[in-house]
Amino acid sequence: MSGVQTPRKLKPGDRVAVVSPSWAGPGVYPAVHELAMQRIRELLELEPVEFPTTRQAAAAPAARAADLMAAYADPTIRAVFASIGGSDQLTVLPHLDPAPFLADPKPFFGYSDNTNLLNWLWMHGVAGYHGGSTMVHLGRGAGVDPEHLATLRAALFDPTDFEITPVTRFGDEELSWDDPASLSTSAPRVASPGLAWHRADRVVSGPTWGGNLEILHWNLAAGRWIRPAADYAGAILLLETSEEMPPAEEVFRMLRNAGERGLLAQFPAVVVATAKASNLGNRPPQSERARYRDDQRDAVLRALADYNPDALAVFGVDFGHTTPQWILPYGGRMTIDGPQRRIIAHF
Repeated sequence: MSGVQTPRKLKPGDRVAVVSPSWAGPGVYPAVHELAMQRIRELLELEPVEFPTTRQAAAAPAARAADLMAAYADPTIRAVFASIGGSDQLTVLPHLDPAPFLADPKPFFGYSDNTNLLNWLWMHGVAGYHGGSTMVHLGRGAGVDPEHLATLRAALFDPTDFEITPVTRFGDEELSWDDPASLSTSAPRVASPGLAWHRADRVVSGPTWGGNLEILHWNLAAGRWIRPAADYAGAILLLETSEEMPPAEEVFRMLRNAGERGLLAQFPAVVVATAKASNLGNRPPQSERARYRDDQRDAVLRALADYNPDALAVFGVDFGHTTPQWILPYGGRMTIDGPQRRIIAHF
């Protein structure tokens, strides 16, 4: 999509909004939220500003939309952070007026259910950043992951080309925020499976689009938040799945639906995140988690074989629901260099 506005960079001392367009986790776990606010002040030298529904449980979609519009309409607010994801942000979108977002296109940070807003911004010509949740990442007990902090700083402050490298260790477990230990420790990690490349015989550079596959599928089902397929031509598709761990066959079916719409064929390159294969209620052995990720990769490749057989694809990039999490441009540009096995985010 041409004509996407890239938000301008911040400077230390700027005010940033912390909003809850999905679940108001800060109201349920205030200690985790306060830890994240402290780190915004200390690590980023920014001043976080809460809005009426940031801590308000079960706030109406219209009220959450009003907070988003107020954050973009306030000239002293220079970036907007989602506190966490959720499951109903789709219902917020109809209440949004594009005018304040277009008048002052500030950087928005979010993932998971916040794919809804990232996609909505993209549809209106405003770039954002896929990744970042103040509670999940800045409120992490043992400290903010260096990968996350480095890309967050680049997105906020530095116009730079940043290489997204494989990590040596990763995790897909979390600690319950009901446990006080979550404020000082973090879940264990294991050796990373690394990257897997497919048809890596070319270099693809372009704007990004995509996000959480389940949420994208909801947008496809709703119909109103998807542009004509040709508008995505040449973009790099970002794909990640959530802690709900959709089965491989369901992943294939969701991508098949996008393929039947003519959408999947538009992307010359696809970047797929390391899949989260456990959650608080289900922690399979590592062998089962590895098999789940392999099955998901096969499902994506099966869909590409049917609808976009020439696409370059790279799997196992740490930008989704696992940790550490790289923040990536959304609507901004990336370069996927297959021959050199390099991934560059252009911040």
